[in-house]
Amino acid sequence: MKLRMMIVPLLTGFTAVLPATAQTWPDKPIRLILGVPAGATPDVTARLITPGLSQLLGQPLVSDNRGGAGGLIGAEIVAKSAPDGYTLFISSPGALTILPHMRKSVPYDTLRDFAPISLISVGPFVLITHPSVPVKSVKELIALAKAQPGKLNYASAGNGVANHLAMEMFKQMAGVDITHVPYKGAPQAVTDVLAGHMNMMFNSIAPIIANIKAGRVRVLGIASSKRSPQLPDVPTISEAGVPGFEAVNWFGMFAPAKTP
Repeated sequence: MKLRMMIVPLLTGFTAVLPATAQTWPDKPIRLILGVPAGATPDVTARLITPGLSQLLGQPLVSDNRGGAGGLIGAEIVAKSAPDGYTLFISSPGALTILPHMRKSVPYDTLRDFAPISLISVGPFVLITHPSVPVKSVKELIALAKAQPGKLNYASAGNGVANHLAMEMFKQMAGVDITHVPYKGAPQAVTDVLAGHMNMMFNSIAPIIANIKAGRVRVLGIASSKRSPQLPDVPTISEAGVPGFEAVNWFGMFAPAKTP
C-alpha cells in the first residue's frame, strides 16, 4: 500500500511535465536501467511502476538489468548515456551514495552525472537466518556470534550495497564478528540463505515475506524504528537487543544529467 501511495505522486510528476514535451517525447521505447539482477527488490519495484508509466507516456519502458559491482555497472551506463529522456535509472543507495565513498574512484560523479526524478519507495530491512542457525532472537544471535567469533557468515547483495552496510553497522553496534560473503545481487544471496549455505542476511521485506511465512527462513528483527504492519509480531532490532539500530533502504528514479 505504501508503495502504491508513492507511485501516484510519481505518475503525477510525469503528467506535470508532459504538456511541454509531449510533441517530441517520447516517440520510441524508453530503456530503464536496473543495476541489479532480475528478481532483486529494485527489479520488483520497477515491475510495479512501469505498466502505469508506459500507459501514461504512450511508450513501453523496457527493463535492462545490469547487475554486478554493487550497482556500479548500471550507474556507469546511465551516466554515459545521452540526456535525451530515453534512458532512465532505478537505483538504491549503493551505487550513488555508498560506493563513491568506499572506492578510490568510480566512473561517474553522482551529483554531476545524474538528474533525480523521484523517490519511489522507502522500507526497512529484516534480519533473517536459516532455521538451522540455533537462535530465535537477536540477543541469542549476538550471544552465539560472541561465543564463535568469525565462524558465522552473512550474505549481501555485494560490496557497498545497503544491506552490506546494514550488517556491518549491526556488527559494530552489537560488538560481534560475522564473516561477510558478497554476491552479485540479492536473489543469489537469498537463495543461498534459503539453502542453508549462508547463515543470515539483511533483506527488504517484500521479496522474502513469503519465505518467512512459510518457515523457510527465520526473521529475528525489523531494522526500523517501529514494527512493520506486514510483520507486526516481529520486534524491531532496537527493542530486541541493539538499542538505536535502524537500517532502511530506498529506491529512486534518475536520468542522465542535463536531461530536459
